[in-house]
Amino acid sequence: MSDLPFFTCSGKWAVVENLLDQSSLFLQQLVNGVTLGGVYALIAVGYTMVYGVIQLINFAHGEIYMLGAFLAYTQVTILRLPFFVAFSSTILICGLFGIILDYIAYRPLRNAPRLAALITAIGMSIFLQNLALLIWGSQIKSFPRDVLPVVFSRPALTVADVSLSWLQVFILSVTVVFMVIHKLIIKTTKVGTAMRAVTKDKVNTALMGISVNRVISFTFAIGSAMGGMAGIRVGLYYNAIFPTMGYIAGVKAFAAAVLGGIGSVPGAMLGGGVLGIAEVLGAGYLSSEYRDGISYAVMILVIIFKPSGLVGQLLGEKV
Repeated sequence: MSDLPFFTCSGKWAVVENLLDQSSLFLQQLVNGVTLGGVYALIAVGYTMVYGVIQLINFAHGEIYMLGAFLAYTQVTILRLPFFVAFSSTILICGLFGIILDYIAYRPLRNAPRLAALITAIGMSIFLQNLALLIWGSQIKSFPRDVLPVVFSRPALTVADVSLSWLQVFILSVTVVFMVIHKLIIKTTKVGTAMRAVTKDKVNTALMGISVNRVISFTFAIGSAMGGMAGIRVGLYYNAIFPTMGYIAGVKAFAAAVLGGIGSVPGAMLGGGVLGIAEVLGAGYLSSEYRDGISYAVMILVIIFKPSGLVGQLLGEKV
């Protein structure tokens, strides 16, 4: 009988340890989910910006995300450029590519039925996938660790069993910085004012002497730069780059934009975060096989009960 208190105490400590382990697991999954959600948010902002200005779902946006990853990979492996130089140049190249995409594929169809532009977007998506397949091949590529900053592989913060790597810090920091820059451009610059004017009324905006086509091209440039940036970070985070990666992430980012409220930049950010957290928690607590299904189930439930999205009330100011 003298041993009973010992066993009782041990049982309580076992319960406490189990609760601590579960809490640490949850917090670690939450950190991973926020990191992934930041990536989805950047891609979703590209979708929602273009939709807000010309009411077009640019399904080729995911392929710009894919090209961003491949361009950075090519620059650090073949051209042997420093990573941050490759990162910066890829953002600029993807922004330029967005302008070219608008000029070639969408500007000629500006006054055509909306379905024509949508079909063109799907066609450009397939074309760019096959172009990447022709240039880089079908084999999965990965960034060699010797060309990346050494600090990326080190933990930045470790509390109990919860760890935050410098790579995750980099991903989250870039998301926050560029979201702030985007907000400042929209709210404090002349081109941002023009974007908001085009969103409200293209005809009257053109009558006021503003070049609507230039504003739309600028919108494509910002969205494409964000998409290319997201592709680099996902290539680093999952250490895998392949020609169809844009389709997978593009569909999820589109889901994030719809989840938050299509046409709303804050909604795209919130939707990306929710989708990333739902996906990672589903993979961690159920099975990685169901991660996509769980994230889409969250989106469907939100749309059923709130069709305008999580922040649909903000659609009055779409950009």
